[in-house]
Amino acid sequence: MKIIIVGLGKVGQTLAEELSKENNDITVIDNREALVQDFSSQFDILGVVGNGSSYSTQMEAGIEDADLLIAVTGSDELNLLCCLIAKKAGNCHTIARVRKPEYNSELNFIKEELGLAMVINPELATAEEISRVLKFPSAIEVDSFVRSRVELLKFRVPEHSALNNMKLADMPPRMRGHILICAVERGDELVIPNGDTVLQARDRISLVGTSADANEFFRQAGIVSNQVKNILIVGGGAIAWYLARMLIAAGIRVKIIEKDLERCELLSEELPKATVVNGDGTDRDLLLEEGLERYESFAALANIDEENILVSLYAKKVGKMKVITKINRITFDEVIQELDLDTVVHPKNITSEYIIRYVRSMRNSLGSNVETLHRIFNNRVEALEFIIREKSRATDIQLQDLRIRSGILVASINRRGKVIIPRGTDMMKKGDAVVIITQSTGLNDIDDILVK
Repeated sequence: MKIIIVGLGKVGQTLAEELSKENNDITVIDNREALVQDFSSQFDILGVVGNGSSYSTQMEAGIEDADLLIAVTGSDELNLLCCLIAKKAGNCHTIARVRKPEYNSELNFIKEELGLAMVINPELATAEEISRVLKFPSAIEVDSFVRSRVELLKFRVPEHSALNNMKLADMPPRMRGHILICAVERGDELVIPNGDTVLQARDRISLVGTSADANEFFRQAGIVSNQVKNILIVGGGAIAWYLARMLIAAGIRVKIIEKDLERCELLSEELPKATVVNGDGTDRDLLLEEGLERYESFAALANIDEENILVSLYAKKVGKMKVITKINRITFDEVIQELDLDTVVHPKNITSEYIIRYVRSMRNSLGSNVETLHRIFNNRVEALEFIIREKSRATDIQLQDLRIRSGILVASINRRGKVIIPRGTDMMKKGDAVVIITQSTGLNDIDDILVK
């Protein structure tokens, strides 16, 4: 596919890098000449210097032959204008990043009237991800499939859990609940497990199941899984605003600490049920004064990564709470992993997941589309939801008889609202929603799981 990306910020660079790896023809547009030259030469892609909303610039980038234009500049209005010009000049699919909260209630109208394929709000998507995690505070990550009927939960095996030294083949008779352990990370080693895999304390594992079954599994494993009742948030930006609205609606008490007085006044006005404190969230005395140790959850959502990391580590030291840390840059990802933070969210990765999912669905010419895409274990594993629209080589055959590629696992099957955690005798059928866990990237169709 020929894809044009307007804007070489963090999200634009991530998208260009990831989509070029999947054999797409990528062109980037940005008005910063040095950045365009460095990035295009580094990843061997075409770079155009100029205003992405300019008709002549888009023509130079090849908009007439493009399949998709993605506008991710720092301006919502510029992104929308880029898409509007692209629709007129090239009649291609368009995706716009729109971040301002005031546009949030109008996104459907904007999408329909401008003919956009997708409107993505990174801050809203990040807030939704944090909200899901707070439903299962013992989880490191929570991803949803099949319209939230199926959950993919990543968590760390506690030292004194019943799971410690348990062989997966021995789990069904000892642990009630229809769940599937689909990935295990131990140190730098990552495996798609089988029945002989033995879990150990400190392993990071991912499981698939319904919310009810996951809760029952956590209960039997001696892992606390009740939704939190309150949260202290440091940083009052857009993510905090969206998150507070969601949590307040769910009956969770919210307190926000924000440095900027004007921003505090706005938050107080728009979030009357939240407690808003004007102060420095990195001030240890202020955190203690506001009762940090009494909170069940804590979210560091300031604009500076280093501040978020430091206050998160302090929160873990002070109390037994769920700690969530927002990080924009991932240059030192290996170092961050060693810090033993609870849940780390990367807004730019969340945005790229949404867009890559759409690109794969566009590129797919067969009968099964990528409905949902999540990346786990630092992008080393993909969890994809396929809707099987037509019969294929993978359907109507028992899983144990399919020649499934190494490193791929069929994690769940949703058939007419019923969630099936599959065994060897189960089979996939037309109309099913199927969740696949894979160490191989770039799957576009359900038949891609099979040996060719």
